[in-house]
Amino acid sequence: MSAERLDAARTCLLLFDFLVGHASKDPKRYAPVLANAAKLLAAARGVGAMVAYARADHRADGGTTARTLHDSGPRSPLITSGTPEADHGTYLDLALRSRHANTIVLCGGSTEIGVSSTAYAARDLDYNLVIASDACTSAKHEVHDRLMREVFPRLARVRTTMQILEMLKP
Repeated sequence: MSAERLDAARTCLLLFDFLVGHASKDPKRYAPVLANAAKLLAAARGVGAMVAYARADHRADGGTTARTLHDSGPRSPLITSGTPEADHGTYLDLALRSRHANTIVLCGGSTEIGVSSTAYAARDLDYNLVIASDACTSAKHEVHDRLMREVFPRLARVRTTMQILEMLKP
């Protein structure tokens, strides 16, 4: 398999922290990001890749729980984390390893917080990582751009939605 191809059986699309409240407060910023995430979701489902949703719940009592945008598709676990990333101490690592998944395609809100924390955790757990640059967002556009351009390429393949759609084709 080409280095730019993704094996659907070993890939998980992780949609991180697409929170209803954030998306509704800034629909202009979120609309293209959610549209790209929807394209990735349709493609992942179409090839049989694992799909998971994650959000950070910072209090054990659920006091910071927010509604997450997600579809009602098959086998889509909602991973909740007490930390800003989706991997550490959650069900996600177990779910990925039990499916022999070795690659995460990551998209989501708060590029500089949840997406970056998840990217570092995925790298530390030895996952191959692809970050969908145009399916992630931050209110701080310059921070988002700098992470995508200068930081994330050191630990992941940073690609656009269209490039990832090509990578998912059988």
